[in-house]
Amino acid sequence: MAERIVFELNGETRTIEVAPDTPLLYVVRNELGLNNPRFGCGLAQCGACTVHVDGAPTRSCSLPVSAAAGTKVTTLAGLGTPEHPHPLQAAFIVEQVPQCGYCLNGWIMTAAALLRDTPHPSEQQIRDGLSGLKCRCGTHMAILRAVRRAAQAA
Repeated sequence: MAERIVFELNGETRTIEVAPDTPLLYVVRNELGLNNPRFGCGLAQCGACTVHVDGAPTRSCSLPVSAAAGTKVTTLAGLGTPEHPHPLQAAFIVEQVPQCGYCLNGWIMTAAALLRDTPHPSEQQIRDGLSGLKCRCGTHMAILRAVRRAAQAA
């Protein structure tokens, strides 16, 4: 049975009528039309679906939308704009990280929270903070360079 759920998405209040156990990822992609969080594994293991919920990196494929009611949800599109990219978005471009780009949402969203909480992380803090994310293209070293670059820019 559908319920009315209200939350903030990238700074805009959104109201939807949906089954409360629908994954937040499905709502963001299918109901609200944002394509940055991706469906990867559906088990909260790969990170492609990562969004921030009240600032915390959250795997949206396993979070029921009812848990997002009354929260602030930020997607990759909410971090920056083409004119004013988030430092991580800019660093990923400079370091030429993207290959297929499918997983980048998870890496950037997770790294953004890491840098917010730890502005100048050590190499080990970066590696620990990004553990559990998956990239099948193997761009891990470029991703680490981009995160270091963004940390130095702060």
